Amino acid sequence: MANFTPVSAAIGGVLIGLSAVLLMLSTGRIAGISGIFSGLLNLRGEDKGWRIAFIAGLILAPILAGLIGYGMAQPTLPSSWAVIVAAGLLVGFGTRLGGGCTSGHGICGIGRLSLRSIVATIVFMVMAVMTVAITRHVL
Repeated sequence: MANFTPVSAAIGGVLIGLSAVLLMLSTGRIAGISGIFSGLLNLRGEDKGWRIAFIAGLILAPILAGLIGYGMAQPTLPSSWAVIVAAGLLVGFGTRLGGGCTSGHGICGIGRLSLRSIVATIVFMVMAVMTVAITRHVL
């Protein structure tokens, strides 16, 4: 693997964990992206300010990092918008079915020792390994 950067990965992991803890301590909320985003879609929700700030930070942080000179790889996307839309719908369905997203279960749920999140994260990881194995070695 040519892009092995354990120090920056460790620093990033600490920052993600710290932000999840700070969000939990300051608002009592879990830093799962699907829950935060779905709260924005709720027309009757009253706590939209921190949700908007959280999502805006996810979008603006890499843009600002690029502007100050931090090099980032260009994402490789499928050529078909139909594939992108189908993938998004499947992720949304899976998030609803799993009661949360990978960030909510993997970072916050495991950190809270939630058995449901531990099981969900194990399922996510096993399915990811199987998907890569099938797409790389079978198809």
